[in-house]
Parts: sequence; C-alpha cells; structure tokens
Amino acid sequence: MLRALITLALVCLLQPAFADERAQTQQQLDAARQDITELKKLLGKLQEEKSGVQKDLRGTETEMGKLEKQVQELQKELKKSESELERLDAEKKLQSARVEQQRLIAIQARAAYQSGRQEYLKLLLNQQNPEKFARTLTYYDYLSKARLDQLKGFNETLRQLANVEQEIADQQSQLLDQKTALDTQRDQLDKVRKERQLALAKLNDDVKARDAKLQARVQDQADLAKVLKTIEETLARQAREAEEARQKALIAQQEAEKKRQREAEQAATTDAPAPRKPARAAPGPMVSSIGESFGGPFASARGKLPWPVDGRLLARFGETRGDDTRAKWDGVMISAAAGSQVHAVHGGRVVFADWLRGAGLLVILDHGNGYLSLYGHNQTLLKSAGDVVKAGESISTVGNSGGQDTPALYFAIRQQGRPSDPAQWCRSQG
Repeated sequence: MLRALITLALVCLLQPAFADERAQTQQQLDAARQDITELKKLLGKLQEEKSGVQKDLRGTETEMGKLEKQVQELQKELKKSESELERLDAEKKLQSARVEQQRLIAIQARAAYQSGRQEYLKLLLNQQNPEKFARTLTYYDYLSKARLDQLKGFNETLRQLANVEQEIADQQSQLLDQKTALDTQRDQLDKVRKERQLALAKLNDDVKARDAKLQARVQDQADLAKVLKTIEETLARQAREAEEARQKALIAQQEAEKKRQREAEQAATTDAPAPRKPARAAPGPMVSSIGESFGGPFASARGKLPWPVDGRLLARFGETRGDDTRAKWDGVMISAAAGSQVHAVHGGRVVFADWLRGAGLLVILDHGNGYLSLYGHNQTLLKSAGDVVKAGESISTVGNSGGQDTPALYFAIRQQGRPSDPAQWCRSQG
C-alpha cells in the first residue's frame, strides 16, 4: 500500500508540471498561429503590390516598344532626307554648270544679236534681196525667243531647286527635333523601367524572405503541436497510472481486510485465549507549530522547520506499528484536538488533496528537488491540487479520517521517494 501511495504521489507531482508545460506550449502554439495569419496577410499585400508593379512595368515596356519603332521609322526618314539632299546638292552643282553655260550662250547671243542687227540694218538699207532679208529676220526672231525661253527655264529651275532644298532642310530640322524629343522620352521611360525593375526585385526579395519566415513559423507550429500532443498523451497515461495505482491500493486494502477477518474468525473458533493488546506507549513529547517559517530551499531546512500542528507525539519515525514487528512508522503521529489548523511546514504546491484508504483525507505538498511532505487523517481539506501555498499557511484541519480512533495528524517527509525522519527536519520538541 505504501508503494502504491508513493507511486500515486509521484504521478500527482508530475501532473501539475506537465499541465504548466502544456499551457505554455499551447500559448506558444497560439502565438505561432497568430504570426502565420499576419504573415499570410502581409504576403497577400506584397503579392498585390507586386502585381501592380508588374502591370506598370508591362505598360511602360510596351510604350517603349512603340517609341522604339517610331524612332526607327524617323531614322529611316532622316536617311531618305539626307539622300535627297545629297542628290539635290549634286543637281545643284549641275545646274551651276548649266548656268555658266547659259551665261556663255548669252554672251554669244548678244554678240550675234549685235551682229545680226548690223546685218539687219544693212539689209534694210540696201534692200538688195528682200526674200533673204525676210528669212534672216525670221531666223533672228526665233533664235532670240528661244534664247529668252531657255533663260527663263533655267531661272525657274534654279528657283524651284532652292525651294525644294529649303523644304527638305525644314523637314530634316523637324525630324531631328522629333527624334530628340523621342530620345528624351525614351530615356525617361528607360529610367522608369529601371526603377520598376528595382522595385520588382525588392518585392521579390521581400516575398521570398516573408515566405521563408512563414515556412519557419509553420514548422514551429507543427513542432509545438507535436509537443502538445506528447504532453496530452503523457497526462492521459499518468491519469491511467494513477487510477491503476488507486485500484491496486483498494484491492490490496480489501485483501488485507479479508485476511484480518478470516484470522479473527479462526481465532474466535479456537479455545486459545485472546492475545493481549500491547501496552500503550507513554505519551510522547509536545511539538509546536509556533515560530518563524524557513524561507530558504527545503534541502537547507534541516532542523529549522516548524511542526505542522501543536500537539503531542503519539508515534515516532521508525517505531513498530501495532502487533506486526515488521511494520515501522515512516512518519509521525501527532495528537491534537479535532478541527485544529494544520499548517504547511514549508512553501510548495499541492500535488494531491483527496481521500486515500489507510490515510483518510490526505494532503501532499511538493517542495521542489524531490522533497514532499504528507499530512493525513484530516477532518477537512482547505486546499486543492495545483494550489500554491506559503510556509505556515493552513492547508487542512485535524481529524480521525481513515479509520482512526482518536483525532491525530499523520505527518511524513519524503526525500527522493525515500521516508525521512520529520524530527530531523523540524525544530526540537518542547
């Protein structure tokens, strides 16, 4: 039964620790889920921004393609204009030669005309041959008219060439202006495109970084979920073990009672005289819960702790229990009035507060580092499992639960699962 009690106490001791770890893990899991939600929202915004930048980049590059085509067409027009100017320059030189030739012809015509007028006057005055005179006069008229028409044609050609040259020069100037404007606009669009590309690259880097962080948080969430599952499985297993230990303790107690009943029945049927009851030991010394509490580690509290209740020791650690010389007390029994306050000898956490066969209403405190204190046969439990108590705080009241004849408190100390004499930990008895 004692072994089952120790097993039960250890299970109850570990349950609050696992419960705390479970709560912390659950908080971390909730935080991870919140982070993942926020990261997904941020990624959505980045994707929208990225789509907008890509759309702007697409429009910019499409416009640049159109402008490049226009610039190429303008360059072709400029080349054609330059070729035309070169042709006109060559024609202009030819016309200069023709003008020079015209000048020479004009000189000749003038001389011929002067000569012709003299011949004409001579013929007119002499009137030697009227027919020849008429033919010669007609010839001179035709020649003079032809020379004048030719001169007008040359002058008109030169005038037209000058006009065409000016128009081509104006067209070339206009095309150069358009090309300059288009080059400027293309440079601006190229600058915008580079800015868009840089923004897009930055967005891609941000998306990759956020995506990596999101994947990390998802992995953290999965790991935390595994830890939480392990804790829940451990708590469930401990609950099963605690119940099994409780059932084993009940069965052992029932078997012990049945054995005692059979032995009593056998003794009643025999003629042997009833065994004498052992003489009650003399009342033990008084112990007291009065005094300052010890606030240091439990391991350093040896000889410094107050007793849990004011009263007299009825049984000491290591003494024989009843008729069975093999059974020894693993704690002490302190006689006290029913309803007296039972105080925690040291600060700790309540790991068990319930009824247990053989111990009645029992409170077990965990003081850390493997130290436990047990308080049994209580009348009332003032604390519940999981409560944190301070040194000197009331945790129960004295009673006779668990089959005791008179009110008394069972008090024991466990060190790493092994019984330890409470008298070595508490102050000297009064």
